[in-house]
Amino acid sequence: MGNNKKYVVDANFIKESIQLDLSLKEFLLLLYFENADDPTFDLERISQKLKVANEDILEAFNNLISKNLISMVSEKNESGKRYDKISLEGFYKALQEDLNKEKKGLVKDDIFSKFEDAFKRPLTGREFEIIKAWLDKMYAEDLILRALDEAIYNDTVSIRYIDMILYEWSKKGYKKKEDVDNAAKNSFDEKKLEETSVWDFNWLEE
Repeated sequence: MGNNKKYVVDANFIKESIQLDLSLKEFLLLLYFENADDPTFDLERISQKLKVANEDILEAFNNLISKNLISMVSEKNESGKRYDKISLEGFYKALQEDLNKEKKGLVKDDIFSKFEDAFKRPLTGREFEIIKAWLDKMYAEDLILRALDEAIYNDTVSIRYIDMILYEWSKKGYKKKEDVDNAAKNSFDEKKLEETSVWDFNWLEE
């Protein structure tokens, strides 16, 4: 790392560092490794670059190791000689997990609002927990919303009714909305398909 080289930091890198409650010295050391072309633990060089005392660098380094955010991996250089390189895989893994949680949270918020729109009122605590349980069971969002549409069409907009529909679909192996639509279409012969909407299929009495 040249002395005139400036650090580059991504917004998610900063956000995750705050989320992990890193100290300033831990953050600076992590940032140093992130920007290094070939990150190694050279105490004197790091101390000079960051303008931080050796003992503080060592403390920050040990803290990052203990938090499983960095690790030392053995690699070979061009001459075949082995050396210890700093890996940020632990930090990147934590960052990705938090990004996935954030993305999932946005989906949950969206699906909750759709249920509230359909119910024309705020969800009760129990209703909220049941929908959350559906998501935790890995029901696809489009499958849950398809069940909600089914309930709306049958004028039976209740959590219990939707839960029964999802349970029946789960037993049949349906994983997504497309599975339900295809099954409904295949349940009618060509003539009935022309005369009857797929919404008229009674999933609970099949």
